[in-house]
Amino acid sequence: MSTELSFTDLTVRYDPQADAVIDGLSLTVPAGEVLVVLGRSGCGKSTLLNTAAGFVRPEAGSVALDGVEVGEPGRDRGVVFQHDVLYPWMSIQRNVAFGLKAMGMAKQARLERARALLELVGLDPDRVATSLPHQLSGGMRQRVGIARMLATQPRVMLMDEPFGALDAMTRIVMQDLVTDLWDRLDATILFITHDVEEALRLSTAVAVLGPGGTLLDHRANPLPRPRPANGIAELPGYAELRRDLHDLISAPDPAVPG
Repeated sequence: MSTELSFTDLTVRYDPQADAVIDGLSLTVPAGEVLVVLGRSGCGKSTLLNTAAGFVRPEAGSVALDGVEVGEPGRDRGVVFQHDVLYPWMSIQRNVAFGLKAMGMAKQARLERARALLELVGLDPDRVATSLPHQLSGGMRQRVGIARMLATQPRVMLMDEPFGALDAMTRIVMQDLVTDLWDRLDATILFITHDVEEALRLSTAVAVLGPGGTLLDHRANPLPRPRPANGIAELPGYAELRRDLHDLISAPDPAVPG
């Protein structure tokens, strides 16, 4: 069952003497939806995700799952980072199974679960299960990271620019994987990116952040699915939507003199 993720009057400040990174932001990811948070570097996108993950505690406001406030990391929220954080000394299968050990699952059961998850994200466990992370490509490692995130069956998936370091073609394949997982798992996803095209391919809704975590725009994505990379530009309304979002994130910072 998917879960609603909500931020209410959220304020985050790393330095008491500095401006807030996020100031009074309210935003909701409805159950079973994919909200893509779009914006330039430094606008608070990753900070927003880190408050949802429980890695950062807000100065004010709250984060809640189905109305229940959360304030620390937990298995109900799975995170995929910008770069894979696999344990380099562990095999791929053991990396995926790592979280299951903490849940008390028996060794054979967790190894079998890890193999099933590798298949779910499009990897052949017979080929990669005993490999070490450095023996896999960047795209394959990110697939492993997604499999490890799914192992504990999180209620919400948090994805922080997970494909930013990948080449263009691999990035498209990984976007397709996220769409497929969302469709199959009825997942609630918060996805961070600075790429407009990625936002339009993945999202059910887009939130645009500006300086200081200001919410510049929050709109549903009306583009019909499927949204193939080689055909999305031909969908009705795509050009106008893409232009609007580009204009929002490229507008000059009002705090910076022109």
